[in-house]
Amino acid sequence: MQTSGKPQFIQIAVLENAIEAQLIGSILDQRGIPHRLRSYYDTAYDGLFQFQKGWGKLYALLTHEQEILQIVKDVRSNNFN
Repeated sequence: MQTSGKPQFIQIAVLENAIEAQLIGSILDQRGIPHRLRSYYDTAYDGLFQFQKGWGKLYALLTHEQEILQIVKDVRSNNFN
């Protein structure tokens, strides 16, 4: 739902580590896909949540969900261009 007329970002995927996050973020930047990466890292717990839950979350517009999920799948299978 949009409340202010601005596109709403939704959670698309949970990323496994910082390298995966950086690579996927880079690919999305190159393709001009708006996105946000949110790390689970918390200095108070020295990364404990990243160990339990993964690196963090990837948010983007619903209209790009399938394309992003394919990118994540390709990166995880080392089959990206």
